[in-house]
Amino acid sequence: MMNICTVTVIGATGTMGANVAGIFASFGNARVYCIGRDIEKVKRTIPRIVKSVRADAIASKLIPADFSEMDSCVAKSDLVFESTAEDIEVKMEIAQKVGKALKKTAISCTGTSGLCITSLAEYYPEDVRSHFFGVHMFNPPYSMPLCELTPTIYSDLELFGELRHYLSEILFRTVVEVKDSPAFLGNRIGFQFINEALQYADRYKDNGGIDYIDAILGSFTGRTMAPLTTSDFVGLDVHKAIVDNIYQNTCDYAHKTFLLPDFFQKLIVNKMLGRKTGGGLYQLVHYDNGLKRQTVYDINTGMYRDVIPYVFPFADKMKRYLSEGDYVKAFDCLVHNHSQEAEICLSFLLKYIVYSLYATEEVGYTIDAADDVMAAGFNWCPPLAMYQALSTVAEVPALISERLPEIDAIIDIDRLLTGIKPSKYDYRLYFRSGR
Repeated sequence: MMNICTVTVIGATGTMGANVAGIFASFGNARVYCIGRDIEKVKRTIPRIVKSVRADAIASKLIPADFSEMDSCVAKSDLVFESTAEDIEVKMEIAQKVGKALKKTAISCTGTSGLCITSLAEYYPEDVRSHFFGVHMFNPPYSMPLCELTPTIYSDLELFGELRHYLSEILFRTVVEVKDSPAFLGNRIGFQFINEALQYADRYKDNGGIDYIDAILGSFTGRTMAPLTTSDFVGLDVHKAIVDNIYQNTCDYAHKTFLLPDFFQKLIVNKMLGRKTGGGLYQLVHYDNGLKRQTVYDINTGMYRDVIPYVFPFADKMKRYLSEGDYVKAFDCLVHNHSQEAEICLSFLLKYIVYSLYATEEVGYTIDAADDVMAAGFNWCPPLAMYQALSTVAEVPALISERLPEIDAIIDIDRLLTGIKPSKYDYRLYFRSGR
């Protein structure tokens, strides 16, 4: 079986590169060359890598290096992991350089979140092309164990199986094999939901917009973090790269839901990219006396204002019943309340089930893949578990036909739901009584 003793991570000063280096060093017990353009920046990143996996002992395994040392590092490595900017030209250049120095027995991986793996493989020499794979981990990988593993048409399938075993059994990843498709599966499902929530924020900007939609789709609906807060966390530029890639390279029934609203584009132009720049959809204001104030971008005024503590009767009832552990009454409050907010909420949960199963048919290999990517990559209630949750109070196929007539008219819902089976995940773990 695969024996990975030495790893090179290219792009180790980036958020994902640093975190992945920590995973290889801690769980994999590997010596890791951490490569960045500025070696002093790499050295400053080492403590962050150590902190990301909460393991001080790995510091001695992390070796800082810059791009001038890349050939030497790659030549000594059993596995090379590229984690550079999500730019096809940058990754092609790295692939060419790695391919020339890679040992004939070594493996090379790209951590791209959705670029074409096969296209990148073609920049490797033919004698090592079969050793190249897509290995997409999710941020932060210490607590989000999903790993989407993608072969190419050139892949050595025996080696692919060994890599899968290494990622699963040594690095403790939840490995999901996916097809070489834009954004793969987790981000295809997750960002369809998030981007449509953005569109709804624009549509309902007179009701409050961003924080209004987040309040409707909070943790009581089966996710740790509200969808637009999630976009702010990953970065508006990263969000844009993912949905633009999907919009330009796919064309399914939900195609238009991947279009970015104008206000989001405006924030990006103004370098308001989310939490990492101090402001985006939300902005946390710090005062000299130590107090903090959470504000949100108001789409109508183009200014930041205080987050509104919305009161929705259906949500308050759901949260009360969830706190008591009465899930049936909580879901009943959602399904049988016909306020604008409850209907928006339910429609999103139903669309999430439908699109997850639809995308999995195209990108995954088993129906379970949809559950694994959303549980392990987003910490959202998985779609099969969501189906089970709503089934406690209603016939979900009939509910979809009633509440989503525009989707029911263009895809065969009955056929799509034919393969539904009980989820291995317990929906009760995901529905929380907080906002």
